[in-house]
Amino acid sequence: MEYSQTSSGSKSRLIRILMVLGPRIVVMLADTDVGSVITAAQSGAVWGYKLLPLQVVLIPVLYIVQELTVRIGIVTGKGHGELIKEYFGPRWAWFSVGTLTLASIGALITEFAGVGGVGLLFGIPLKVSVGMSVAFLAVVAWTGSYRSVERIAILMGSFELAFVLVAIMAHPRASEMITELTRIPWKNSAYLYLAAANVGAVIMPWMIFYQQSAIVEKRVTLRDLRAARGDTAMGAVVTQVIMVSIIIATAATIGREHPGTPLTTVQQITNALIPALGGKLGAVFFALGMVGAAMVAAVVVSLAMAWGLGEVSEYKHSLEYHPSEAPWFYVIYTAALILSGLLVVSGTNLVALSIGVQVMNALLLPIVLGFLYLLALKALPDRYRLRGKYGTVMGVVIVVTSGFGVAAVLNTLL
Repeated sequence: MEYSQTSSGSKSRLIRILMVLGPRIVVMLADTDVGSVITAAQSGAVWGYKLLPLQVVLIPVLYIVQELTVRIGIVTGKGHGELIKEYFGPRWAWFSVGTLTLASIGALITEFAGVGGVGLLFGIPLKVSVGMSVAFLAVVAWTGSYRSVERIAILMGSFELAFVLVAIMAHPRASEMITELTRIPWKNSAYLYLAAANVGAVIMPWMIFYQQSAIVEKRVTLRDLRAARGDTAMGAVVTQVIMVSIIIATAATIGREHPGTPLTTVQQITNALIPALGGKLGAVFFALGMVGAAMVAAVVVSLAMAWGLGEVSEYKHSLEYHPSEAPWFYVIYTAALILSGLLVVSGTNLVALSIGVQVMNALLLPIVLGFLYLLALKALPDRYRLRGKYGTVMGVVIVVTSGFGVAAVLNTLL
């Protein structure tokens, strides 16, 4: 009997750990979506290793943003849009969800464009690869619960770890890396523009909406808060390791052979990597990572948008409901997929669009992070509310991050 109780207790703890880990693993994998991959690849191709320090600096920033999101979701048991509506009114809530929708559609276009680009590498027509992706993601949501969707998302996103292998296979030279890290062009407007895109590639509006809503969906409780913070720190590190791997891979190949040459297509990126990575093997690894990044992000972005709109308009918004019980939730989720897929099939410049979407994310940071910080001050009870030096440091980090993104973009455009 004692063994049985111990075994049962261990199983219960394992279930709790998996419940806590799920939303953060999915967000971590989705954070390095196709747009982020393309932005990192462009960074390595054009600027070599010069944008690596920024990726390291963004680790604590990403942790702060995700920790606030996790804390608010667990303590309040409410989604991001719902809390904005409750504390700032419906107009601000709709404004926030409007920025979410804009960022989500832009992100979905890049995800499907990435899948389409990989498909073309293997002779699959654009309409077929994009159409199959849209249909698969729609079926996953319409026929599954949140837990099943989460598991599928984690499985697809795990292929992103292939980028780490790609970086190792590129054989980067430590001497080149050290030399370039001492020659960072801080005053160059083109460098700052791509730096802003990297900031927008790491912190996105849909990331906050999804993570908070997923925590509520899974009913994660206060007893999991401490463990969630540790998992969040680990997730922030792993996310940036993937970004760093992509920059190293492209800097050691494209950046070395054709320094300063911007990229225009996924095929160009992969074809340039093939000689350095050993024939088709490198292309396969890169393709797996790209498709994994695209599919997990497409799930997260679509759900974030459907959840966010549901929280503000108050229609039923949960994967635990049957489609007949929450028709608007499933219709919006599917409509976003179909619309984005059609826009991709109509033709688009993937690299330019991807970087443009990340820059847009950087411009939206003051709104997104501003609401997050204010909710941490207003929506949380005294015990969990931001206060003292930690609250001040968080405020400074958020202001500096938002300000840098906007200033870097404006410096380029004006």
